[in-house]
Formats: sequence, structure tokens, C-alpha cells
Amino acid sequence: MLELLFLLLPVAVAYGWVMGRNSLRRAQRKQSSILSNHYYKGLNLLLSDQADKAVDTFMKMISVNTDTVETHIAMGNFFRHRGELDRAIRVHQNLISREEINGQQQAMALVELGSDYLLAGFLERAEGVFLQLLDNDKHFPVAQQKLFNIYQVTKEWHKALELASRSLKITPNDEVMYLYLSHFYCEQALELLQEGDEKEAERTLKKAILVEGKEVRPWLELGKFSIQKEQYALAMDYLAEIPKRDIDWLSEAIPLLEKCAEKVDAWDKLDSIIEPYWEKCASSYIAKVKIIALDKDSRTATEILLKQLKQHPTIRGFKALLGLYADQTEDMVIKKSIEELQLLMDKQISQRPKYHCHSCGFSGRQLYWLCPSCKNWSTIKPVVGIDGE
Repeated sequence: MLELLFLLLPVAVAYGWVMGRNSLRRAQRKQSSILSNHYYKGLNLLLSDQADKAVDTFMKMISVNTDTVETHIAMGNFFRHRGELDRAIRVHQNLISREEINGQQQAMALVELGSDYLLAGFLERAEGVFLQLLDNDKHFPVAQQKLFNIYQVTKEWHKALELASRSLKITPNDEVMYLYLSHFYCEQALELLQEGDEKEAERTLKKAILVEGKEVRPWLELGKFSIQKEQYALAMDYLAEIPKRDIDWLSEAIPLLEKCAEKVDAWDKLDSIIEPYWEKCASSYIAKVKIIALDKDSRTATEILLKQLKQHPTIRGFKALLGLYADQTEDMVIKKSIEELQLLMDKQISQRPKYHCHSCGFSGRQLYWLCPSCKNWSTIKPVVGIDGE
């Protein structure tokens, strides 16, 4: 009897192997049949222009694992681009909650989830997601930029300053970050002025000067601030620093300098400030001839302005030239005609953009330090040419 059992044992093992293999084949055929049904159903839905239902069907075919994470992310992005943000959020949230995926794949899903939240307007949730990614070296730059975008929208400048300072500890030679820091201090200072805290606002603007040596905005804001406090001599000192850093912004400083000079009769000081740069833009050469005309030398002023207009023609320059001609005649008919021409020029000037973004081409009459179109700092400058400077 015992010998018979030993003889039957190999047979039993072989039988079990055969039955197990058949069972596995049946399971595979069943799974293949299910996937095949889902595939053909999804294909039919695509052909019937029912893309959203087709995506749902294809998603059923793909289980979440380390090999299919990118597919699920792509599906979530598909929903986001279609504007179906709730579905995109669900897909990316589902990925993050899975234990099957590794840390790097989870970080990829977090980037996409944060983007979903941003587009949906859930700024606090988006902030929370991107704050988690600041410790990830690979995704730090993206998370940093997204957080800056959020803080610029919400005007949480103290958070933007903290993030920029943190970034400079990692990359101390990052010039762009110094530029950001300077603007963030200026924005914070303007808020402090609105709240009536003038001392702290002034201290904050001086921090902006110390942070970034090339940026003109802190000097311009300090000039305006000093004018408000009727400290005109100090304002002129601040504004005099602008052309030393960026000559393109001299035109923005000239009207403020002229206001100060008029208040304290400091035309000589204004003349010395603009002397090295007076041929660089329309505002500066118009200011120069105005100073010359104040000394009762209208004809010399006219000759200088005419020479400048031949080299650097602008509508504002022509208007100033007409004004000088009007001062040199006593004929009231001619004076009246010149006034009408000047009014027409003013209308033309008022209809043309005053500022232009060198990054995206945005233009307008209001000064934005942060371009409303491309969201870049310090890319907008005064327009140059016949309609501008």
C-alpha cells in the first residue's frame, strides 16, 4: 500500500501543475477578454467623438503602479487642458494617495496637482502643494516660481521676501533673485505707505537699494516719497542716481526733477544732473532747452532743440519747438495757430502707448514693474521713437 502511494505522488504533482496552469490560462484569457472589451469600447467612443467617455474607459484598463504613473499623469493633464479641472484633480490626487509609487513619481504628481489647483483658483491648496516640493531638488525651481506667482497675485510680499531670501542662501549669486527681492521690498514699502507707516516704508525702500545695485525702482520710489515730504533737495539726490544705473529711465525722473527744481529754484542743480545725459532722450533735451530759455536765451534754445530734432525726432520735441516759436512772436494769430497745433499733438501723444515690454511686446500708458502679460519683472520700459523718447 505504501509503495502505491509513492507511485501515485508524482502523478498527483503533475496533475496539480496541469490544473494550475490551465486555471492561470483561463484567468489570463478572462483578463484579456475584459481588456479587449474595454479597448474596443474605448475605440468606438473615440470614433464617435465621445472623447471624455473614451478616456474613462481606457483608464479602467490601466491599474496604478510604477509603470503606469506617467500614463495617469498624462490623463490628468488631458482633463486639465480640456478645462475639466475637477477630474484632473481627482486623477492626480488618486496617484498621490497610492503607496505603490515611489517618491519621485509622487513629486511629479504633486507638480501636476498644484497646477490643477492654480488653474482652478484654489491658491491656498496650490501653495500647500508647492511648499512640499521646495525640499525636492529636481522640482525646486518650478515650485519656487509657482509660489512667486501665487504671492504676486495675493500680494503677500512678506512670504515672497522669505522665499527669495531662502533661495539666495542656496544660490547666492542669482542676479534674478536679487532683482525679485528689490521689487518685493518696493511693493511692501508701497503697502506700508498706504497704511500710513512712513518710517518703515522708507527703511524698506533703503533695503531695496542695498539688495540690488542696478535696479532704478527704489531710487525712483524714494524720490517720489521725498517729494511728498517736501524734501526736494533730497529727492533730487535720489533721482540723480537713476541715469547712472539705467539711462532708459531718465525720462521717468526728469518730470520729478523739474518739479523739485521749480519748488526750490534749483535749476542749476538740475542742469548739472542732466548735463552728461541731456542728448539721450526727448525728456532730457526738452528739459535742457527749457533751462536755457529761462535765462532769456530763447533763440539759442530754439537752435539747440532744432538740431536735436534733426538727429532724434519726437512729437514731444516738435511741440516744445512750437512753444519756443510762439514765445518769439507777438503775432496773436500765429500764437493761436501754434496753440491749436500743440493741442493736436497732445491728442496724438495721449493716444500712443508710453511703455513697452521688451519680453512679450505688451504696451500701454500705465507703468507696470511686473508685466501684466508675461509676468516678468523689469521688462517694461519707456517707449523710444517718434511717439516716445
